[in-house]
Amino acid sequence: MTDNHPPRAEIVIDLGAIRHNLGLLAARAAASGAETMAVVKADGYGHGAVPAARAAMSGGATWLGACSLGEALALREAGIDARLFSWLDTPDVDFAPGIAHDVDLSVSSLTELERVADAAGRAGKPARVHLKIDTGLARNGCPAYAWPDLVKRAAAEPGVDVVAVWSHLACADEPGHPSVDRQAERFADAYALARDAGLEPLRHLANSAATLTRPDLHFDLVRPGIAMYGLNPVPQPEPLRPAMTLRSSVVLTKRIEAGESVSYGHTWTAERDTTLALVPAGYADGVPRTLSGRMSVWLDGARRPIAGRVCMDQLVVDCGDHEPELGAEVVLFGSGERGEPTATEWADVIGTIDYEIVTGMYRPRVRRRYVGEDGR
Repeated sequence: MTDNHPPRAEIVIDLGAIRHNLGLLAARAAASGAETMAVVKADGYGHGAVPAARAAMSGGATWLGACSLGEALALREAGIDARLFSWLDTPDVDFAPGIAHDVDLSVSSLTELERVADAAGRAGKPARVHLKIDTGLARNGCPAYAWPDLVKRAAAEPGVDVVAVWSHLACADEPGHPSVDRQAERFADAYALARDAGLEPLRHLANSAATLTRPDLHFDLVRPGIAMYGLNPVPQPEPLRPAMTLRSSVVLTKRIEAGESVSYGHTWTAERDTTLALVPAGYADGVPRTLSGRMSVWLDGARRPIAGRVCMDQLVVDCGDHEPELGAEVVLFGSGERGEPTATEWADVIGTIDYEIVTGMYRPRVRRRYVGEDGR
């Protein structure tokens, strides 16, 4: 059944902002002679993988990155024919469909290499492989002691075409952190061993933060993720435009007297007579309950504080002597250009990162709407 009712809350995605951000990042990469892979994993960090991918490609991306093979194949099913890379799946995933649809695959172990080679045989074509070296993040990736065997076996495997060597940085969002140079050194050593094994692979290491701050680590390809959505991963200002806005509306107003309390637990009590506005968005719609008493919204040209606890389906705004119209727009977070809260501000208040805020915003009853270039 199609839901034709107006949304209780919606996230508005500015595809023009994504295109702008990717263009900026791609220009930084191009200045170093590198191409750009736009990372659209986790449904495009909550922005929608397919629309985000198309906006990124129009901004200059020549590669797309997806965490899982399923995410990559969904892009292919949508008609996207860019170079595609996926890097993390469970041991029971069959790589053959990915190989058949020209998805590059990451390999971190001999066992994984064997699975990919077997899938290539069944797909009837060589697998394009990116060998991942663990340079210090200690998550996925081949440890240094196993790397020589992996590159030798990969170089000798007839069903595998080694396209690249890659790794991922742990602390690039802290410019000057000593681990960045240490990881770069280990990456150089791993690349040299791959060359010694007869391989001629591309290199990619730089995430969003390193794309912005370490041109010496751009190599052949950079992999911006969070920055293409307009959220800045580094301390210095960057001309990025946040692409996501979370908005709702006023559904009820009422006047209460000083001394009256609001919402569960009566954690907030009015110090004066005031007007309350009810907004039909709560923690089931992505508004963290931990923001209770610690957040404001943008309503009728001003920030107005939340009164009491954020509930599952609703929250209450203290409007003082102002009475908003029913249906008035309430911006919970946005770009910040008008003075409204941002996803980064939410994250700072509750002690997390803005990645978590935006990736958690696509909920079943929160509609997603696109504006800007390529929007429909």
